[in-house]
Amino acid sequence: MTAAHDRNATPDAESDPFTALLEYVEAELSFATSHYNDSYLDRRISSRMRRTGIETYEAYLEHLKDDPEEADALLDSMSINVTGFFRNPDVWEGIREVLRTLSAENDSVHVWSAACADGREPYSLSMLAHDDPGIDASDVHVLGTDISEDALETAREGQYEESRTVDIGDQLAFLDDYESYVDRDGHTYRVADAVKRNVTFERHDLINGVAKSGFDLVVCRNLFIYIDNEYKRSMLETIADSLGPDGFLVIGKAETIPATLKSAFSVRDARLRIYRRNEGGD
Repeated sequence: MTAAHDRNATPDAESDPFTALLEYVEAELSFATSHYNDSYLDRRISSRMRRTGIETYEAYLEHLKDDPEEADALLDSMSINVTGFFRNPDVWEGIREVLRTLSAENDSVHVWSAACADGREPYSLSMLAHDDPGIDASDVHVLGTDISEDALETAREGQYEESRTVDIGDQLAFLDDYESYVDRDGHTYRVADAVKRNVTFERHDLINGVAKSGFDLVVCRNLFIYIDNEYKRSMLETIADSLGPDGFLVIGKAETIPATLKSAFSVRDARLRIYRRNEGGD
């Protein structure tokens, strides 16, 4: 397999097949490869090359041009889809406190789960709202967005299969009585209708899309670790602009707010990466 390349070191697409491939994906398939780390992109592309039995970037580029189904498969592969119910339970205890605060302060609570992959995070938010007596679930509205239409199709269906490496029951055990919120049939878990009613899904590109508005909480976890530093600020500005005054932001535990944006947020919990929007901050 061809080794990973550094676009900054070899910017000439004609002499660098990896760069040429990425430029084609960005220009023709409308996926913003320039915003992502090369190492991440190369892992995803190399995985597709192994599956198709293609050994060089040049040959894979030609294959992409000739096969629309492979283009769709590559785009789906590039979409970050690592997820789970109640991933990092300690963070979810922090989110519980945020939802309690927002439920006490507002007649309705609007939550955006950005880059939600197959929907398990938005459904976790809804389940938590239903499960906690300090949260009025009837007033909690969750929007899940992702760039991948395939992931959103799975999310809307709300059905998940257990595997040898994924124990869904163990993930859901964050709640004392999760059986109230999912219907289980063997290794298949289907989200209950009462949970699904609080959640809607739509496609949104956090890199190129416009800001939303009026959200009390934005959860965007473990996306920025794949994004080049120069693009993180604009994405976080989009999120900040989507939050109402005093709205909350939760990012991944390995992620940070850039120094140039710290005036926009105050730290609610540094360890759990929970922040609150400063009114008038930028």
